[in-house]
Amino acid sequence: MPNIHIPADDLADPLGYALRQHSPAIGAAAGDFVRAVYQSLRLSLRIAEAARYRIAQINGCLVCQGFRAADHLDGYLASVGGDPSRSLVARGGARPDEAFYAAVDQWKTSPLLDDRERLAVDLAERMAFSPDELGYDDGFWSKMRAAYSDAEITDLTLAIGMWMAMGRFTHALGLDTVCLPAEAAA
Repeated sequence: MPNIHIPADDLADPLGYALRQHSPAIGAAAGDFVRAVYQSLRLSLRIAEAARYRIAQINGCLVCQGFRAADHLDGYLASVGGDPSRSLVARGGARPDEAFYAAVDQWKTSPLLDDRERLAVDLAERMAFSPDELGYDDGFWSKMRAAYSDAEITDLTLAIGMWMAMGRFTHALGLDTVCLPAEAAA
């Protein structure tokens, strides 16, 4: 049940309604940020999904936990004015399966995640749980710089920040009752 007013006719897309009607300027900027991440992130779908899904688990956002980029991203982008031909999914690469998602919370030991995917999840957890320590952990940043370019680190950090912010916003306001707007699920 939403924690802000959403008319009954708009309960199929409570997040979209809230962003458009209750906070149009900030909502539009948030939408641009989401589209930019999903259309411009210079990392593989599996790396993105490992970090995104771990943040979804941490945030408790039902929308984010039910979202599977390989299945839902292009429809979502089309429904919000994005360009599916530029998405993470459209660029190809290995598609995560359900075993992959089940392994994310066991990222330290699961053989289903590779080293770069593990580092992405590690960064997501550190940003969520200990951001004050993260900037000073030279050992961690040495591992990140050995595995990722500076551009990739910057992209991933911005993407994790977006997933944290939007997932927490959505969950806190009780807008995580449906996974996608109806037109995006088709």
